[in-house]
Amino acid sequence: MNTNDKNINNFFVYWLTVSLIMVFFIIIVGGLTRLTNSGLSITEWELFNGILPPMNLSSWEYYFEKYKEIPQYKLLYYNMSLDEFKIIFYWEYFHRILARLIGLFFLIPLIYFYLSKKINKMYLNDCYIILCLIILQGIVGWYMVKSGLVNDVTVSHYRLSIHLIIAFIIIGTLFWLIKNIKRNDNKTFFNFSVTTIPFLILIFLIFIQIIFGAFVSGLDAGKIYQTWPLMGHSYFPEDINLNNLINIIDFKSHSLVQFYHRNLAYLISIYILFLSFYIYKNKLNNLFYPLRLLIIILFIQIFLGILTLVSDLNIFLASAHQISSVLLVFSAINLYYFRAK
Repeated sequence: MNTNDKNINNFFVYWLTVSLIMVFFIIIVGGLTRLTNSGLSITEWELFNGILPPMNLSSWEYYFEKYKEIPQYKLLYYNMSLDEFKIIFYWEYFHRILARLIGLFFLIPLIYFYLSKKINKMYLNDCYIILCLIILQGIVGWYMVKSGLVNDVTVSHYRLSIHLIIAFIIIGTLFWLIKNIKRNDNKTFFNFSVTTIPFLILIFLIFIQIIFGAFVSGLDAGKIYQTWPLMGHSYFPEDINLNNLINIIDFKSHSLVQFYHRNLAYLISIYILFLSFYIYKNKLNNLFYPLRLLIIILFIQIFLGILTLVSDLNIFLASAHQISSVLLVFSAINLYYFRAK
């Protein structure tokens, strides 16, 4: 490989790394946008407009009047002042601007790398998938916002979960691709075998937990029971009637969603315990360090989750809980990577 090719490949890795950091950052901003109930402050998609924030009083009043038309303002924030509106507006504005920046930052260099013909085609194919996911994410984001503009005071928690899970798929794909490039390898993620399936199951469980985390956030279900380890005075929430089996899958029930979110954390912890036993029993030495890292992050994630709950959903703890969920995904993928072929 000549010097120019080496520089292009280094630039390729740096570009992917910065892209990953930007996606990580937008997950944080998106979480804070939800926690501050700011996501409905801009009631239009504005794909090409809205690059600049309102620059004068009339522009601010235009956006504020639009916000006054939706149920969230009429039912929850009817006493909101213009200055208070500006705060929630800027959260959503920065979220959207960052999304635009990520799209452009990923698209323009990708065109250059395609034209250079210096990058492994398999790596570029992964980048095309990531680009499609980024575009899909923008569409899903607006689809989510639309659900809160009519007949509801917040966005659909189902659509919120789709929006969040796509973000995690994007950042997970970036993480896997970067590891492949740095190790000069081309491991396939979906590699089903007796030796890899246990690790894929772990990643699957964590992603299911992320979905339930989005349900909890979207429904504000963390405000129902703010005690631990019991939910109120019992292990199972007392306000749920299971006489009808259909209630078991009632994902609109705040109490039930929180119950599942808690118990999935316990299930994942037990599963990792068994996975640890399997790794040490079979002396899989190359997995010892990734496993320890996973366990440390798991404990941090659970600890932050409990603190968030009992602190009446402190916004900083809630944000830290979401950040640690990204790190948990990284650590689970990292563990699997050293087992994949």
